[in-house]
Amino acid sequence: MSRVVVVTGATSGIGRAAAREFAGRGDRLVLAARSPTSLAEVRRECRTAGADRVRTVPTDVTDADALDALADTAVREFGRIDVWVHTAAVMAYGRFEEIPAEVFDQVVRTDLLGAAGVVRVALRRFRAAGGGTLILTGSVLGHVTAPYMSGYVTSKWGLQGLVRSVQQEARDLPGVHVCLVTPGSVDTPVYQRAANYLGRAGRPPLPITTPQRVARAVARLADRPRREVSVGRVNLLMRGGFTLLPGVYDALVGPLMRRGGLTGQPVAPHDGVVFSPDPAGAAVRGGWLPELSDLLRRAGAPTGRAATAVAAGAAVAAGTALAVGTALAAGGAARRRRR
Repeated sequence: MSRVVVVTGATSGIGRAAAREFAGRGDRLVLAARSPTSLAEVRRECRTAGADRVRTVPTDVTDADALDALADTAVREFGRIDVWVHTAAVMAYGRFEEIPAEVFDQVVRTDLLGAAGVVRVALRRFRAAGGGTLILTGSVLGHVTAPYMSGYVTSKWGLQGLVRSVQQEARDLPGVHVCLVTPGSVDTPVYQRAANYLGRAGRPPLPITTPQRVARAVARLADRPRREVSVGRVNLLMRGGFTLLPGVYDALVGPLMRRGGLTGQPVAPHDGVVFSPDPAGAAVRGGWLPELSDLLRRAGAPTGRAATAVAAGAAVAAGTALAVGTALAAGGAARRRRR
């Protein structure tokens, strides 16, 4: 029997990839996001991919009443909610004091308080029904920090704490599972769609994974719930450096962010999609991995699937080398201090 899956943040990036993943399994879907236009597109994609039935509900996750209405719709249409996947998030680049207060507050309101609203509604429904699985999307930036993304980092650290607390509280709720997936850099449009007060466009630092890979991890959590799953080859290495050598990490992360997490493209100040959606920019992929394969193609490397595989391998190798180099530099600095 197919499951009933609610996806909030279903029109872009990981959320859109997750909707397609569950559709391919024949599940019944309730898709939510701010843009009715983008939701209609994702609905067609999911029907084509094999979803049993698809219902779309335009929803702003910062609106508590809208979240209740979303849950009501799912239960009214399909009788229950088996899985709720929450991926909605926005970002803003800039030095903390230069990001307008209303932009910072809206990032936190969406990424943390919106997630808290989803947790509240989902847990009430699951408790009443006697079971259900809630899967939230965190980030490696809920375990480490980076400059110029203070609102997003604040939210993901807060989400990490919220999930851990709720997991402890849910131990006496048989059949209720609260899961967290924590990806590193992912090839989604969130970087292009972020608010920006830094003067340079953002990009995902290497190594970059695909939203489809994260979506598969989400689907596996729906099958076999776990407390937390990390998706990213250097996430644990980054966390180790952040925890064990904080001074060295802080000295290196700024230059590495400016080199690997920002492009050279100048941008005027703007609020991105923080306050309102942009259907034209909603997509699964952000185009960062194809950019690498284009470089390889121009250099005479294999094309097509081979190029994609080589590009992905190059991204992983480069990112791993960067992380290992950082760890070695940190270790060398620590040894010099002990002498």
